[in-house]
Amino acid sequence: MERIKQRFVISNIFRNQLFIPIAALLIIFIFNLIADPGFFKVTLGYNNAGNPLLNGYLITILDYGSELAILAIGMTLVTAASGGQDISVGAAIAIAGSVILRVLCGSDSRSEELHAPIIVAFLIACVVAALFGAFNGVLVAVFKIQPMVATLILYTAGRSIAAWINNNELPIVNDVRFTYFGGLIPGIPIPVPFFIAAICVAIIFLVLKFTTLGLYTQAVGINERAAKLNGLNPVAIKILTFVILGLCVAVCGLIKTSRLSTINYSVIAKDIEMDAILAVALGGNALGGGKFNMWASILGAYVIQALTTTLYKFNVKSNALPAYKAVVVIILVVASAPIVREKAQEIVKKLRAGRVEKEVA
Repeated sequence: MERIKQRFVISNIFRNQLFIPIAALLIIFIFNLIADPGFFKVTLGYNNAGNPLLNGYLITILDYGSELAILAIGMTLVTAASGGQDISVGAAIAIAGSVILRVLCGSDSRSEELHAPIIVAFLIACVVAALFGAFNGVLVAVFKIQPMVATLILYTAGRSIAAWINNNELPIVNDVRFTYFGGLIPGIPIPVPFFIAAICVAIIFLVLKFTTLGLYTQAVGINERAAKLNGLNPVAIKILTFVILGLCVAVCGLIKTSRLSTINYSVIAKDIEMDAILAVALGGNALGGGKFNMWASILGAYVIQALTTTLYKFNVKSNALPAYKAVVVIILVVASAPIVREKAQEIVKKLRAGRVEKEVA
């Protein structure tokens, strides 16, 4: 009886959707522990302004992984509802960041004073990013265009639109308050993006708990026709998920531009769409839509950043990173394929049957 209970517990652990990202994170940490225990060292230092800050690879993972976690929230909902992914988030971040700088600097790219409050600039960026998200959502939900193909339009033109917003100039915000969102608040040594991500996670947690967004999103992703017959509006739900992703993009745009107080249209958020998609996949969510686990996606985002930080630590060139991540994507996609899961279940059943026969004998 005890053996049966143990097997049941072990089986549930392996079936839990959080198992894959947690296992992946442990593998990365164990590898770094063996290769260089200094990976886990965290020190307290001071920046040029004399403010305390924490330094270390773990802090880097928390800092930059938070951007990815915010994007993973929206990407998870889009994937669940539409059965596809938005590959335009990097370009959309460039647009959102460009809008923020345009509002703050006005027509003078080297303005010494802010032309508008930061919150106003951010809210305008939210509206713009939400509109672009709605545009993608309409193409997918109304015109039935495959998500990757639909978002390819903004992926191609987005960075040019971002440059056009500021007349191909590179505005610089000189107000130190703007740097807080992508850096540190004086007196608090933990990066602000981590707190922003925590707020976004708390909001989506409350939304999923106290509204039917999660249920409706999964229903549309599993069977759109059945959802429609049950009174749901698949078109509205799909568009809504793209709008939510647009809001996540605006938050990332604020963080990205705040880090440097300026923008580089061709480099900002480059290839971040691949990391966001990989975070969703690493969380064990089906890339074909349907059921999802938001916590697994968020954890997956930090796992991807841990992998990226580890690769940088071992001097892997930035242009080679996508190749390593592509291998991870292939493994995850193949592992999540129905035929692979069926074969794995058959093998497990045969092994269990063999153990039972030995015990009986």
